[in-house]
Amino acid sequence: MKIDRRPLALSVLALGLMSVVPAFAGADEDAIAKNVEAFRAAQAAGNAEGIAPLCAEELSYSHSNAKIDTKASLLDGIAKANYKWSSLEYKDPTIRVVGPTAIVRFNFVGEQEFTDGKKTPQNLHILMNWQKQGNDWKLLSRSATKL
Repeated sequence: MKIDRRPLALSVLALGLMSVVPAFAGADEDAIAKNVEAFRAAQAAGNAEGIAPLCAEELSYSHSNAKIDTKASLLDGIAKANYKWSSLEYKDPTIRVVGPTAIVRFNFVGEQEFTDGKKTPQNLHILMNWQKQGNDWKLLSRSATKL
């Protein structure tokens, strides 16, 4: 009886690769989580320079009032904002990696304080789409819905 070792070797290789794939997914989820937190921290601080490297050039950023920003208009708006965040949390985030993209959802809870002293609470549901560009994850789109 002759045994062909190729099918056996391919099976062993496939099993080995299957154990590596979840490790990559976990690494991607960790990288995305780090970027989401960096985005939140920069947003809370009103730091456009901290947000810029996290965004794709093709960014489409939708606000809960239906205003849509590009990367340039978003950064300009942050730099010229007439308010500061007195608090800003991204609650209950979920991250789902799908190939070179990731779907991130969370509850956006915060309070804005305007230069005139007025305070406005925010309670939104956010959907972010991140795209792997080279070795980096970049925010490609964001949508907000009032709760």
